[in-house]
Amino acid sequence: MEKFQLSVLFKIIGIGSASGLVYHDDKLYLISDNSTFLYEYNIPTEKLNKIALTENAQDNIAKKDKPDFEAIAIKGTDLILLGSGSTENRNMIFNYAIPTGKIQKNNIGTIYQKIKQKFNISDDELNIEGLIMDHDHIYFFQRGNGAKGKNGIVYSKDVAKDQKFEYVPIDLPKIKNVPTTFTDAILVEDKIYFLASAEDTESTYLDGEVLGSIIGTIDLKTMTLTNSIQISDKNKFEGLTLYKQSEKEIEFLLCEDTDSEVLESDIYKLTLKR
Repeated sequence: MEKFQLSVLFKIIGIGSASGLVYHDDKLYLISDNSTFLYEYNIPTEKLNKIALTENAQDNIAKKDKPDFEAIAIKGTDLILLGSGSTENRNMIFNYAIPTGKIQKNNIGTIYQKIKQKFNISDDELNIEGLIMDHDHIYFFQRGNGAKGKNGIVYSKDVAKDQKFEYVPIDLPKIKNVPTTFTDAILVEDKIYFLASAEDTESTYLDGEVLGSIIGTIDLKTMTLTNSIQISDKNKFEGLTLYKQSEKEIEFLLCEDTDSEVLESDIYKLTLKR
């Protein structure tokens, strides 16, 4: 992972503060942490379609009211969108069926409460920023940017039956003496690829100075950090999706949360040597 190439691939007008993305069938599906739309961007035609998740959906919602969508994952042809859980109104989960456009909405607050109680995570420390769903397994990536630094993976190997969660703390490298913490993760074969950023704040609610981002890998079986590399000293990358791969290289698409109300988002391509 020593060699990498990072560049802006294209810009999308109409979405700001992008916090997660999924690449599927020549389309990018994106979420924004201050919006109640799911955004569908057709790469070949460069057209953006906004899918309303709620009545009176908005692009820019006040910080205290926003659902704070920070995680998006794909399972089959279903997209799953999660609120971060960092406040009571950030506990929603949406399921969007790509073939039919059907939307299902639920509250995941009881599961978040169970996680907080079992692993001694306080209300103001919970901050789910990444999600992986694989068969019956579910993995939540807890961003430890609160005062206690609870950064780790909460997972269940059969969530449909018993929701028996386990927690693995993950210590990540520092940038300018500030720990990096999870901002997204995906599964590629038996390896977790994750993004993490360093932000000079001890609050899951208030933003701080962005010091940069890293990408790294975690072994799925042992849940241990295997590699990481800093890819920026200024960007807070919050979304990661697999784009292309070969024997020699693997390519990802990344999105960035600029903590701005401007409705435009750069999409980056990151290429890593195998």
